[in-house]
Amino acid sequence: MYTHMKFVELCTMQVQRRLSYLNMGIAGLAIKEGKLTRRKDLVEQMEFLFVRVVRIRNLPHTLDFYVEIKLGDLKATTLFFASPEWNRVFAFEKDKIDESVSNVLVLVKDKRLALKMPDVFLGRVQFSLIDVPRRVPQESSFAPQWYKLMNLFLMLGVHDATRVSGDAVGYTRSKVYISPTLWYLRVNVIQAQDLDLFRLPSGSSHIFVQVDLGSQRLRTKLSKSPKPLWNEELVFVAQEPFSDTLVLSVEQGTLAERISLGKHVLHLKGVDKRLDDEDVNDRWYNLGRLIITETSREVRFAGKLNARISLDGAYHVMDEPSEFCSDFRPSSKTLWNSSIGVLEVVIQKATDLVAMKSGARTDAYCVAKYGSKWVRTRTIVDSLSPKWNEQHTWEVYEPFTVITIAVFDNNQLNANTRAREARDAIMGKIRIRLSTLDNGKVYTHSYPLVGLHPSGVKKMGEIHLAVRFSFSFVSPLKMYQSYMLPLLPRHHHVFPLSPSQLLTLRNQPAHIIAQRLSRAEPPLRKEVVYYMLDFRSSLWSKRKAVANFNRIMSLIGDFVAFWKWLEDIKNWKKPVVTLLFNFVCFLMLFFFPKRILPLVILYLLCVVLKRYLKRPKHPCHTDATLSGAHVATAEDLVEELDRFPTQLGGEPLTRRYDRLRIVATNAQKLINDLATLGEKLQALFTWRDPRATTIFLMFCVVGFLVTVTVPARVVIFIWITYYLRHPRFRDTLPSVPENFIKRMPCKQVSIL
Repeated sequence: MYTHMKFVELCTMQVQRRLSYLNMGIAGLAIKEGKLTRRKDLVEQMEFLFVRVVRIRNLPHTLDFYVEIKLGDLKATTLFFASPEWNRVFAFEKDKIDESVSNVLVLVKDKRLALKMPDVFLGRVQFSLIDVPRRVPQESSFAPQWYKLMNLFLMLGVHDATRVSGDAVGYTRSKVYISPTLWYLRVNVIQAQDLDLFRLPSGSSHIFVQVDLGSQRLRTKLSKSPKPLWNEELVFVAQEPFSDTLVLSVEQGTLAERISLGKHVLHLKGVDKRLDDEDVNDRWYNLGRLIITETSREVRFAGKLNARISLDGAYHVMDEPSEFCSDFRPSSKTLWNSSIGVLEVVIQKATDLVAMKSGARTDAYCVAKYGSKWVRTRTIVDSLSPKWNEQHTWEVYEPFTVITIAVFDNNQLNANTRAREARDAIMGKIRIRLSTLDNGKVYTHSYPLVGLHPSGVKKMGEIHLAVRFSFSFVSPLKMYQSYMLPLLPRHHHVFPLSPSQLLTLRNQPAHIIAQRLSRAEPPLRKEVVYYMLDFRSSLWSKRKAVANFNRIMSLIGDFVAFWKWLEDIKNWKKPVVTLLFNFVCFLMLFFFPKRILPLVILYLLCVVLKRYLKRPKHPCHTDATLSGAHVATAEDLVEELDRFPTQLGGEPLTRRYDRLRIVATNAQKLINDLATLGEKLQALFTWRDPRATTIFLMFCVVGFLVTVTVPARVVIFIWITYYLRHPRFRDTLPSVPENFIKRMPCKQVSIL
């Protein structure tokens, strides 16, 4: 029996009896005991757990199905299956739920079987009350998502108790989506024994292990030994609630032609979870081979495979490029720190949008992503100046994060376009780094939407936002302290992943998230998810290469000017300046050698203070000039927008072209990393991140006082001693200066 069931909206909500309505502009939020609270709304709160069962389909009519929800002693059931629609909502008051109850059970039962055997069910799913998402009041409801149980499929979402969506079309409603929690799955394939090998030619009798997890497939190296030893580690991306299966298959032959010697199927729920530095014990897994005869089908023993398998929850699975990532928390929720602040965003409107459809029409909607929470506004139909006026809130755990907001044209309103699987058109996006925002300040600005098309770069309109990043009085100390801590969790430094593993895992999280959210209702389409996650950011682009080269030239411009000035002095183009420079150098070197370093630090201090008055007043946005869009030709844009692998004809041309793009991608990444590092150092003086510049300012003051009182020789000796210290006195984690520099902003977020 193949069954689809739609199970919608499981959440913890607050049903509010409003005593007064004080929501003017951006309603303030405060953090109290780790929870979000409203500052201006006077409410009497009543907490409920909502479960909504909507419909079921493709079920045999010979059975009377119904759904039962159990919360300890509390129980609720739907009507017996008589039509495809239930659309029933069940509310459980939190005060009446026993404190010992930690899970909610959703059971699919048959009426006749339940009368005879009450404990028998056809399908079951269990949710932990701790993991149930809590919706902040006045936000859109969470989008439902599918969950697999036995041969049934349940869809999980969040119920909106403060606003009713009415009879609006599903594709036009606003909705909140939650990305699945992703874990790294480590499979260390060690060796195999007792294999029943086939007689194959020596040149094509290699043995290797193929591991499959959903659509992900990795293989070990080839071995010629009948008792192969690999000791090779393969890393996959798995998603909660770990309903997938891991298939370990020992193959004999070549990659093109091979025979399966035996398989072992492992359910992820039975895999060990590692949250600390302890090693996972290896195990022997029996391999089975399916033998089919005229009279029987049986699985026979085909050998043993030794492997070490674990789900590592202490890593952060990178679903976005690190420079504009919105979350750095580890996968396991037990390792999360408390939030340090609240981000409030009001998506007000868009103006002067380009008409995307005939008749000067655009059906625009906006998507915002921060952390695992995605927000989609409602679609404003037939408007070039849509007004959304939707407020959304996120808890902030790390200030060195970026929120991404993009505008799309909805092509799913017409049945014909949906049948053709038309994509939603991209109109542009912006990114805002939280560390560049002052505490409690409301930034109300308009940002240009710049679109990249084969015909050229075009301004698609402007989006108007109101943004505020707030944190409590205790949080500033935690905020400044965070600049000294590693950006990624500890496991990334204790058990680092190799560059080849990171390259393999680069796009897997985006595929999983896109597939998950595209099954929501209404779906968040894959092209939207890929665009928000910058899926193609690492691919070769001549425009990006030119932009990164210009970034480097901009950084070394001051050094080039200083070098030219020294050359002028060397060549005595200005004799008075040359004589004065020689006199100062002689005076400092022979009479005041101990004041050279303090004067250099004092100069840096003066530069920082001078640029304080010219510090940026507004959040950064996409810069078409910085992106090199003004010099990109049509041929460059066609190449950049080409898919990977390329769609060009000719097999030899395809291989050479893709090989060139891979090499160019690595070169582009190197240039990008160099430009990013230089801009991070430059950002110390620009007040782009006011808290970081304040820390550097304090360092300059302390450095000036220390170098004034302590001889330079002592400072240099201490530094050399520290730098050449024994390895046993070194820490595996990055140093404080390295952590500080990594958190500095750069111009990469402004590149299209």
